[in-house]
Amino acid sequence: MLSENEIRPDAMRAEQARRFAEDIRRLNERKDEFVATPCPACGADIPTVRFGKFGLTYVDCPSCGTLYVNPRPTPEILAWYYETSENYRYWNTFIFPASEGVRRERIFRPRVERLADICRRFGVPTRTLLEIGAGFGTFGEVVRESGLFDRYVAVEPTPDLAATCRKKGLEVIELPVERTALPDSFADVVASFEVIEHLFSPRAFIEASARLLASGGLLILSCPNARGFEVEVLQSASDTIDVEHLNYFNPASLSDLVARCGFSVLETTTPGELDAELVRKKVLAGEADLGQEPFLKHVLVDEWDRLGEPFQKFLSANGLSSHLWLVARKS
Repeated sequence: MLSENEIRPDAMRAEQARRFAEDIRRLNERKDEFVATPCPACGADIPTVRFGKFGLTYVDCPSCGTLYVNPRPTPEILAWYYETSENYRYWNTFIFPASEGVRRERIFRPRVERLADICRRFGVPTRTLLEIGAGFGTFGEVVRESGLFDRYVAVEPTPDLAATCRKKGLEVIELPVERTALPDSFADVVASFEVIEHLFSPRAFIEASARLLASGGLLILSCPNARGFEVEVLQSASDTIDVEHLNYFNPASLSDLVARCGFSVLETTTPGELDAELVRKKVLAGEADLGQEPFLKHVLVDEWDRLGEPFQKFLSANGLSSHLWLVARKS
């Protein structure tokens, strides 16, 4: 089972946390510029406050169950944040290189295999793959090595990460997908992993993806699941509740949003591997309390070596992991 330390080395977390705190401080200096928005999934405007964290307010949509930040930074503030982020610079310079080997073998190679399986099962051509939010570019490298697609194009608006992708020899567009000049029906598959939760307007993002997809092409998204185990148990103590994450969909609310943008949802899954470990680490660190949850304490603490892995597999297989995948076809 994949461990958190393998992909986010404990030895680097203190410096990463320091830089992240500085990013949060700078973001909060612009709070008076934040704007209120309706639910990013269903558009209802009846938010109920769930909790506060990082100086932000996290609200529930009673209509569809989406958790979201409201009010939130404008698109202009978000662009400034990512362009100047010390946290992202640290990940790009230190954490990603230190963990790239593990990420390649334990995350990205299985992800490419999963992508190949999805394309086979749903009969989509594999001429062009457009990845939105390519990050450090490792997934793109593995795609290229696999020969699965004739052409791979990365959309990565964060300057440092876009530069890293170019150094890897990838074809890169350094703009948000909504502003790209790519032609309509450009790609057979648009894939975006852990991006939609960061966006001011997820709907605009999905509509831009629809424009770039050929008829019958596939949209593949992954993001946090607000109704997954780690988020539901830890609430604001969850590291998934991140200052950069504005939108926390669930399988139903993300499916509804995608359907309203002209897609037919083919499947939703929750293949996460870290929920149980993340909750356990918070409990052992004294940052979460299972005193009122004796069953969870038994599984995650007392009998961890025996029950931890099968419990995580149960969560993943039953739509209960906090990591969500969605596959949809352009109608």
